[in-house]
Amino acid sequence: MGSYKDLLLYQKSFTLAMEIFAITKQFPKEETYSLTDQIRRSARSVNICTIEAYRKRRYPNHFISKLIDADMENSETQGWLEFSLACGYISEQDFTRLNDQSNEVGKLLHFMINNPEKFGAV
Repeated sequence: MGSYKDLLLYQKSFTLAMEIFAITKQFPKEETYSLTDQIRRSARSVNICTIEAYRKRRYPNHFISKLIDADMENSETQGWLEFSLACGYISEQDFTRLNDQSNEVGKLLHFMINNPEKFGAV
């Protein structure tokens, strides 16, 4: 494995974060410093924690810890998606699509957490 960019988790979490960024451009201005910032931050953090985990893969406990942080951020993103739907800022269709992507990211995270040796953690 040459780079963190080769990780499917990196690629899918980056795509999700960018889609959330695009859709939140339509959120009301009064949400700028609350919901909009929070959902963007948590979605991006999944991706950044993945990069950090990859860089710490020589130390299995650190690798797993950063992936657990990413999982926590992914769960937070799902919570913000639920608020976005309940407030009427996103459609049911967009919610389902983004939530499904987040669930896929979660499955990848859990696989990596449970199989660190497959990703260079020794």
